Amino acid sequence: MAAVIKDLMQVNADLQEQKDRVESVDFKMVTFSLAGKDYGVDIMNVKEIAKADKFTYVPNAASFVRGVYNLRGDIIPIIDLRQFFHLPVDKKSEALENMLILHINDQVYGTIVDKIDKVVGINHETIQPPHPIFGDINIKFISGVVEKQGDLYIILDVIRIFTVSEEEKNKRGAVSTDSGEYFVPPPSEQSQQRSSTSDSAVSFVEESLAALKHFIVTPVNDKWLQKRFVEWSAGRSGDALQLKSGSDAENFLGNFNSPYTEEFWSDDYGAAVKSVLPDFKSANINVWNIGCGKGYETYSFACILKTKFPNARIKIWANDNDIMAVSQAPNMTYDLDDLPEFCRSFMVHGKSGYSFNQTIKDLIVFEYHDIMNENALPELDIILARDIISFLPAQEQTKVVENFSEKLKSQGIVILGRNEELSGVIWHSIADDPVSAYMQTA
Repeated sequence: MAAVIKDLMQVNADLQEQKDRVESVDFKMVTFSLAGKDYGVDIMNVKEIAKADKFTYVPNAASFVRGVYNLRGDIIPIIDLRQFFHLPVDKKSEALENMLILHINDQVYGTIVDKIDKVVGINHETIQPPHPIFGDINIKFISGVVEKQGDLYIILDVIRIFTVSEEEKNKRGAVSTDSGEYFVPPPSEQSQQRSSTSDSAVSFVEESLAALKHFIVTPVNDKWLQKRFVEWSAGRSGDALQLKSGSDAENFLGNFNSPYTEEFWSDDYGAAVKSVLPDFKSANINVWNIGCGKGYETYSFACILKTKFPNARIKIWANDNDIMAVSQAPNMTYDLDDLPEFCRSFMVHGKSGYSFNQTIKDLIVFEYHDIMNENALPELDIILARDIISFLPAQEQTKVVENFSEKLKSQGIVILGRNEELSGVIWHSIADDPVSAYMQTA
């Protein structure tokens, strides 16, 4: 009986300790919203709260720099956090912007947010480590997440957002003004070498594509960019050559993507892909499908492989960093009319429509994965990565291509987007538009 009482006393003591920890406030944050989600920043970094709507434009600054603002005699840069994190902006043109004025390392910045809420006090021990599913922004800019009275707050690491090393400044190409330094996305090696007026315009387009659409020009896609710029510049001159908005960037990239993105491949395109596949001698065929989305591309390729290699043991690792899409892929159903002919023999009918039979489903492993992180895949025969590499930072593009080389078997192939290409002595092109495929020869 005494032991039971002692145990109860310990439980009560533990509960009281947890309660005291929760009620002890040693961290305060100013909370605000971006695109419908709640965020917070350490109140020690917040100088004040303000509203404004007129900012002075700064030439050559990154797209998220709205300009500079005279704050009672101090000229400060204004950063739109929505554009910085590529979130939707919902604002009436005549409305004042909500701003947090931040003090970071002896510098003052104005940051635009959707709505400023309140000051919330918490105990720092209740802050949990960040996870990619908690927000729509890069995890490296999140210092943690915390729940308070049923609300989940994503705490931004504003020091990391606004602190840039000298090495990074050199990479990004700092633009200096009397008001401070602003940073533009890193230009490719090609743009650094250009000096003529036309080449300067191309360089500006490169920087705009990087800022607005995360499209980074490197040897993987530079040939397409040069051709596309010639088309774009026909009938345009001066400011009209520039990409000033997301819609301009989308228009410029309009013909970049491969055929049948986020939909089933047509019979003709499927036949074109099938024709570039080598006659693998191995009884096992390992495939890495990067950026699988909801699985339209994966299922199309699985049917092609099963048709061409009916007796092989095929395994497809289908990855995407969209956790919702990749989780839906295994259970999707379809109308038979929406499927290409080469897929129909692999379908079964159920209550909700047609789905792929177990033979095809057993070939595929759908998994959440970010290509910029390591994985433990076996040696691969095929890597399917259409229109993926071009949207990675330049250094990551190089790293990913090197990773491809390491993971591929000799004579293994990489299928890229139709406007992407690999260069180097080990890569041998084995197909042209609409299928861009390369074999590793060494």
